Amino acid sequence: MQYTLKKSLGQHFLHDEQMCRKIVSAISRTPGMKLLEIGPGGGALTKYLIEWGDTDYKAIEVDAEKQEYLLHTYPVLSGKIILQDILKADVPFDGRFSIAGNFPYNISSPILFKVLDWEPQVVEVIGMFQKEVAQRIASGPGSKQYGILSVLMQAFFAVEYLFDVHENCFTPPPKVKSGVVRFTHLQNPFAIEDKKKFVRLVKAAFNQRRKTLRNALKGTLPPEASEHPLMSRRAEQLSVSDFVELYKTF
Repeated sequence: MQYTLKKSLGQHFLHDEQMCRKIVSAISRTPGMKLLEIGPGGGALTKYLIEWGDTDYKAIEVDAEKQEYLLHTYPVLSGKIILQDILKADVPFDGRFSIAGNFPYNISSPILFKVLDWEPQVVEVIGMFQKEVAQRIASGPGSKQYGILSVLMQAFFAVEYLFDVHENCFTPPPKVKSGVVRFTHLQNPFAIEDKKKFVRLVKAAFNQRRKTLRNALKGTLPPEASEHPLMSRRAEQLSVSDFVELYKTF
């Protein structure tokens, strides 16, 4: 049984077996763990993950043809593939779970916002992204790459850029370079109680990143916030803990 590549879904399938094994070996495997694969596609990683007999595995796949292909090729996946758009999916497990996947590049940022929704339950994420996006999320303050997702993911996870993935590892080869990132959950180290308010603050700060925060956050924070010393800086100059300080103060 064959499947077709769908450009509309941003599908580039990993065919380099050495790279597939390298990605799978980056997952912190523990006995009895729960693991969600996002976008299994043609099963490049899936075929290795289902060999882990001690793992509660599920996958979310939006493409019915890929689901049919996977079930036909790997019958053990019966009942384990959720046919749904990941961005509309409910949390797939009770309790804590890990996530892995070669994420569709056209929705990789929204996928990370989904991970943030599920954050209290997420132990670890091993994800492949467009290299530029991967580096942006892992970057620190002071760089042009540093942005909304850098701050939000680093507020809850240790973010580690693991390795590059060459475009020749894919069919068809993408026009961009790729990279694999590990996110390790830190148990909310900054004690952020209202995640929605924190997200709103960070988004507002970066939406006008060339302005000082005094101007960028005018409608978001109360007037007295303008006197705070951090407000004379621009968003990209603030560390995660600086953002937390503004969030907790105002």
